[in-house]
Order: sequence, then C-alpha cells, then structure tokens
Amino acid sequence: MTAPSTLDVLLPYYGDHPQFRDAVRSVIAQSDPHWRLVCVDDAHPTSTAREWIESLGDERILHVRNDENLGVAGNFSRCLALAEAPWFTVMGSDDLMRPDHLAEARRRIERRPDVDIVQGGVVVIDENGTAVSPLADRVKALLRPRVSGGERTLRGQELAATLTRADWAYFPSLIWRTDRAQRLGFRPEYEIALDLGLLLDVAIDGGTMLLHDERTFEYRRHRASVSMTAARTGERFAQERRFFLDYARRFRDIGWRRSARIARLHAVSRLNALSELPGAVRSGGAAAGRRILAHVLLP
Repeated sequence: MTAPSTLDVLLPYYGDHPQFRDAVRSVIAQSDPHWRLVCVDDAHPTSTAREWIESLGDERILHVRNDENLGVAGNFSRCLALAEAPWFTVMGSDDLMRPDHLAEARRRIERRPDVDIVQGGVVVIDENGTAVSPLADRVKALLRPRVSGGERTLRGQELAATLTRADWAYFPSLIWRTDRAQRLGFRPEYEIALDLGLLLDVAIDGGTMLLHDERTFEYRRHRASVSMTAARTGERFAQERRFFLDYARRFRDIGWRRSARIARLHAVSRLNALSELPGAVRSGGAAAGRRILAHVLLP
C-alpha cells in the first residue's frame, strides 16, 4: 500500500511564548503522523524558540528564520512559498489542533480529491484556553452554511456570495490544495483580509470548499490580535471598505451580480464597524471614529 502523502503545517511566529509551544505540541500529538511542520520565525531578535524546537529532536519539524522582519502579510506569503506537500495549512502561533485534525481532513480529501479547501468545525477559546462564544463568533456560526449528511461542498458564486456576506471561515484551521493556492497567492495590499482574499480568489478561479462539522481545531480569540488592534484604530475598516469595493468590481466583471451586490453593501462589515465605534473613539480619538463612520455610512 502506498504511504499517505505528507501534509505541510506552516506556522508563522514572532517570539517564544507558551502558547506557541502548545501549538507545536498539538501538531506533534496528531493521530496522523504524516506531516511536516515548518516554523517560520519573522526575524525575532531572540533564538529561544529555535533552540527549543531543535531540542525536540523531531525530524519532521523544520525551523526557518527570515533574514528581515516581513510583517504579517509578508510572513504569510513566505509560508505559502515554503509549502511543498500537495496540501498545507497555515496555523496560528497560539491556536491548537485537536488530535484528529489532520486525520479528519485527510479522510475528507481522500473521499473528495476534487476539493481545494477543507473547513471543519472550530471551537473558539480565550487566552486561558477556555471555550468562549464572543459576538463575532456567534455571527459566524449563524451565517455559516448549514451542513447536512456529514459534509457540504460550495463552489463558484455560491461560495463567493456566502463568504462575502460574512467571513465565517477560520483561516488557521483551513486545509488548502497547494498548487492552486500558490498560483493565486495572497494579496498583500489587504493585510487584514489576506485569508478572505485568497478564499474569494479560489472561488473566482473555479475552486471548491468542503465543509464538515467535526470540531477538530481550537481557534484562540483575544483582544491583542492584529485585527482587533486595527479595529480600534479604524484602519481595519478603512481597509475592508477598499477590499469589498475592489471585489465588487471583480465580481461584476465576471457577471456575478449577486456577489457584486453583496460586496458593495458589505452589511455585516458595516455592522461590525458600528459595534466598534465607541471603543475606537476612546482609544483612537476622532480620527478613528471618522474612519469607522466612513465605512458605515458611505455607499
């Protein structure tokens, strides 16, 4: 019998911390042993994480250090370029795989080799590892397409429309087909929406996403994240506005009227911005408030 192909786990990180080590341990604990873990250090000045990784003595784990700090978007693109296996995932440095995460994805892929992305069920946790259900994640759960019979596939405009209405996917948990993702690449001009941009590009390119509800991944939600910090300054929503108007034009050009209309409206994004307005004004002042109001009110 032919051995299963390796699945690449790319783990971009900056600095050593307990949650990073837990993330690495969760990969090592996978029931499916056919993986390669590539930890990509974005030029942090210390070397303790590399030294700890080397002390594990696991030949499946590779450490790569960028020559200079690339930032979030640059390091994600670096990770994508380093993928060699037919399938890969880009894991967050504070997230956790449950033991059957990769095995479950592999089972789905073997049954449906035509798919390009696999999204399973996700448990949201806080800084302490406790399961939580913030408003953003309750909205995601509400707007995520329903799965019946164990799994569901989405493609083309159906996939683009539902993701444009609300990005219900959890990027660190996604399993991607390497060749299509590398050909399309991330769009660095939209740092906050790198994941959604690639998902929509896959949809435009004719790709397919498979959904299932097995909860095999723990996604950590905390206010210190890049997206939450950007939300407080209003910059996140200024970027989201540019993003949605750009994709509205792209959808219109290929005749996807429904997706274009949803992108122009970006109602969930506007409502999210409105919910952040009081905190943004407190932390970022009038300028942050103006950026958010522009996103909420401008056509």
